[in-house]
Amino acid sequence: MSNEILQLSSVVAGYGPTTVLDHLSLALGHKERLAMIGRNGVGKTTALRAIMGLIPLREGKILFQGEDISKLSPHERALRGLGYVPQTRDIFPSLTVEENLLAGLKQRPRSALDDAYALFPRLAERRRNGGTQLSGGEQQMLSVARALLGQPSLILLDEPLEGLAPLIRLELLKTFRTMADETGIAVIIVEQQVDEALGYASRAVILDHGTVVHEAQASVLLKDSETLERWVGMAVH
Repeated sequence: MSNEILQLSSVVAGYGPTTVLDHLSLALGHKERLAMIGRNGVGKTTALRAIMGLIPLREGKILFQGEDISKLSPHERALRGLGYVPQTRDIFPSLTVEENLLAGLKQRPRSALDDAYALFPRLAERRRNGGTQLSGGEQQMLSVARALLGQPSLILLDEPLEGLAPLIRLELLKTFRTMADETGIAVIIVEQQVDEALGYASRAVILDHGTVVHEAQASVLLKDSETLERWVGMAVH
């Protein structure tokens, strides 16, 4: 088995005539937690969408578990073990928490819901509540829990802390740590809360103009105010 669960090689992608990812290359190890940071508009969300197959590649290739998935549909990638939680917190607002989770079960038995409730006890308390009755943090928990029910080996988290109160962000990050430790899942997290993302991840890459301009251990980058100021436009708190 390859040491990498995911490899992007010179990926070029974008929207219409606009190129967003410009020969983006990166690799992710099994069970690794990678923070992808950078200023707004540098291609972070586009990179996740390209990995998930939501936008086509113009050049380059993507290997997942050693297989070239560059031409596979998002559904086929999900079946191979890719999970994706978009910025939009993609839940069904008209369904209850439990009905939302059932939609993520795929072929697994209903008893698998217990795993989601163990990870997110707050969802167990609100299993009969409708999606619209949940707070932003609870909606994010539901979105992540539903993705995890598909038993992915890699989960892509796009701005999971956006718009949430500090205490809720801390609670979510603690759960993400538990999730990674207990399931051995690899994680790529795109996040504007730079200090919290770097505190969670083991390694980090900084994107600019659709390519990696800096790579470091997250704990090292967390203390590197000069690099963060240069490429992200902010120092950590």
